[in-house]
Amino acid sequence: MPARPLRDETLHLIDAVRTALAQRSDVDERRLFGSHAFFVDGKLCIAVKGEELLVRLPPGRHAEFQEMQATRELSPEGKMQGYFWVEPNGYATRAQWHFWLREALAYNPQAKATPPRKQAAANRPPAAPSTPKGKRHSIFDDDTP
Repeated sequence: MPARPLRDETLHLIDAVRTALAQRSDVDERRLFGSHAFFVDGKLCIAVKGEELLVRLPPGRHAEFQEMQATRELSPEGKMQGYFWVEPNGYATRAQWHFWLREALAYNPQAKATPPRKQAAANRPPAAPSTPKGKRHSIFDDDTP
């Protein structure tokens, strides 16, 4: 199924982040969990989903950011410390916009790098044949002996 076209608001927000990071040579853009993510120096820094920004911030200041208006944790269970969604009214002014960019970029050098992606199935060496006992039936298996 083809991806749905992005709304104008989303495209404008992606462009705004792209423009803010334009002077950097270490930015990589990719799709991530339905968002348009910006990786700085190989680490997730900022992402856009709909009209919201996902910012990666210092986990040690999680409680401070949690108390700010127009933010919500990426993971309410507390498993993703330092990741926050910022709603449009949280970055509506120039000062707010620069605050989030500055905080995310300031933390980036200390952030852990995202582990490299696993090899795609097409590039992996063939797996060793499985034993019949451990083999699971698939609808693609030939049932003839």
